[in-house]
Amino acid sequence: MIVASKRSAAAIACLVVALSSASAWPDLALDTRLKSLESQLRCLVCQNQTLAESEAPLAEDLRKEVRELAVSGKSDDEIRSYLVARYGDFVLYKPPVKPATYALWFGPFLLLACGVLVWWIVVRRRAARNGEEDASAESTAVTADSGAIARAHALLDE
Repeated sequence: MIVASKRSAAAIACLVVALSSASAWPDLALDTRLKSLESQLRCLVCQNQTLAESEAPLAEDLRKEVRELAVSGKSDDEIRSYLVARYGDFVLYKPPVKPATYALWFGPFLLLACGVLVWWIVVRRRAARNGEEDASAESTAVTADSGAIARAHALLDE
């Protein structure tokens, strides 16, 4: 009788372990899916971190919302579409290239090009100004030298 109860206890323990591990697999798959999805979404507060990296309270709320949508059976594309409709393309860590997002994609390069253009103009103006100052200094020196030469000739002629 004791052996039978030990066997039944062992069978129950095996059953509990099997059921708990079977329910852990879907959670592991869901967690992996959510981590992948959260790494594609931007934290709206931090702006330089993904939703998975951020510790901001809004990021926690968005992670919970993404989890609820995933558990309710929404696909990754449906979740992204929902968040884009609610928060705009900025919520995507890599927003699509389209006219509405040109500023996000090309703005930094445009600012860099403007900075280089301003730098080039300033350098050219300084070089031109220095060239003018050198030329005027030389002409003043030549004029002063020719006056000295004329006086020297006048003294020699006397």
